[in-house]
Amino acid sequence: MSELVKTNKMMNVLDWAYDKALNGLPGTSSAVELADSYLAKNGGDVVKACDNLISWQVGKCATSGFITGLGGIITLPIAVPANVSSVIYVQMRMIASIAYICGYNINDDTVKSLVYMCLTGNAAVEIGKDVGIKIGAKLSQSAIKKISFETIKKINQAVGFRLITKAGQSGLVNLSKAIPFIGGIIGGGVDLASTRVIGKISKEVFSNN
Repeated sequence: MSELVKTNKMMNVLDWAYDKALNGLPGTSSAVELADSYLAKNGGDVVKACDNLISWQVGKCATSGFITGLGGIITLPIAVPANVSSVIYVQMRMIASIAYICGYNINDDTVKSLVYMCLTGNAAVEIGKDVGIKIGAKLSQSAIKKISFETIKKINQAVGFRLITKAGQSGLVNLSKAIPFIGGIIGGGVDLASTRVIGKISKEVFSNN
C-alpha cells in the first residue's frame, strides 16, 4: 500500500474523530459543551479552564473504566480496536476544547488542521516551523484567515506522514503505535506523560499564556 493511500486512511480517521468530537457521542458532551463547562467552573479564566481540563483529561483517561465505557459506542471506519478509537476521540475532543476555550472557531478548516497538528505531540513544533507557524505565539483570527489552503494541505500531509511512519502492518493504520497518546495504554490505562505533552502543546498552539 502506497504512503499516499496510508496517509489518506489516517486523515479519514482523524476527520471521523474530529466530527465526533464536535458533535458529541451518546452519553458524552461535545467539545464546545466540555469547554463551556470548564469556562463556567473557572469563572471564565482561560488559563485555569485549560489547565483544569488537561488535568481532568490526564486523570480520567488513567482509569480503565472511562476508556472501556466508550468502546461500545465507537466504531472507526477502518479496523481499529475499540479502546484505541475511544482514546482518539477523547484526545481529539480535548484539543478541540482547548482551541475553543482560547477563542478559536473550531468549525474552521484551518483550526481543525492545527488541532491535528497538536495530536503529534512534540513533533507539532517542527511541523509548525516547516509551514511558518511559530508555536508559542498565539495566532490571531486575522492571521488564521491568511493561512492558505496550500499551507493547510501541507500541515495535514505532515501530520499524516508523522503518524503513518509509526504505523504497523501494511494495509492497516496501526494507531496503537501511530498516536503518541495511545502508546502507553496498559491494562486500560493511558500514558499520562504523553497526555500532558499533548495538552501542553495544545495550549502553546492556541494560547500565548
